[in-house]
Amino acid sequence: MGQWLEGKPVADGIREQVKVEVARCREASGKVPGLVGVLIGDNPASQSYLRMKEKACQNLGLFGQIQYWPADIARLDLKARLEALNADDRIDGILVQLPLPKGQDTQEVISWIDPAKDVDGIHPISLGRLVQNQPCLSACTPRGCLELIRSTGTSIEGKNVVIVGRSLIVGKPLSLMITNENGTVTICHSKTRDLAGVCARADILVAAMGKPGFIGPEFVKEGAVVIDVGSNAVADKDIVRRLFGADPKRESEIDTKGYTWVGDVQPKVIDKAAWMTPSPGGVGPLTIAMLMRNTLDAFRRRHGV
Repeated sequence: MGQWLEGKPVADGIREQVKVEVARCREASGKVPGLVGVLIGDNPASQSYLRMKEKACQNLGLFGQIQYWPADIARLDLKARLEALNADDRIDGILVQLPLPKGQDTQEVISWIDPAKDVDGIHPISLGRLVQNQPCLSACTPRGCLELIRSTGTSIEGKNVVIVGRSLIVGKPLSLMITNENGTVTICHSKTRDLAGVCARADILVAAMGKPGFIGPEFVKEGAVVIDVGSNAVADKDIVRRLFGADPKRESEIDTKGYTWVGDVQPKVIDKAAWMTPSPGGVGPLTIAMLMRNTLDAFRRRHGV
């Protein structure tokens, strides 16, 4: 049986580093990094995520603020507001919380953010710099995945790495980061033939497709490192029982909240993996920690601190 790779201890270490470095920035320049999170519309989950990010800023000494914009905001008004944040010297990071309401063009909105303040790392210029292996602000969740892999003592160089999922915020940027560290990457998706066979050859397997419990033991090589990025709200107790057996805690969550969070990887995979992240509790804590790190990095580059 392998070991559970908890995200909180790794994230706590990164947060503490950021807190110390923010204090040094304040001493050196009299300024602190500033992050603005923008919520367009009133998505409850997005509100919750942004409040967590705002609280993280407060705890680490950064300036953090949430701005609430209407779901039906006019295109040019939205652009003008983002350009105002681009020009605001107090702000080092701009995060537009996704998903956007229907009618808003996600790629266009992201393109209006100054790449120097793109702490989500998904602006076309940010991604282009990542392709060229140039210094840039890179996507937070993939950066968190790398930190978790490194924390096991596993070297990425020369390893076969399989990523299941090709999204712009996880799969694609992570594939570039792994390539830049001399790993050999295969990206899988819904059209991949013999998906289980491809995954079972991976030294490092990353699941990021958003399908509850899709990855079972037959997908996993003995002794692999398994990173479960999946975070799926499941309301069906039968699915919970199939994945976890009797699990009163998760069933109680369904009764009280209407859902429970489930990863893309079946828990029994731990019997084959050397390391495996739980879900929740694995990658999630790293995403916010890396957002704080990106905001600090953006501040340093902008102010030369």
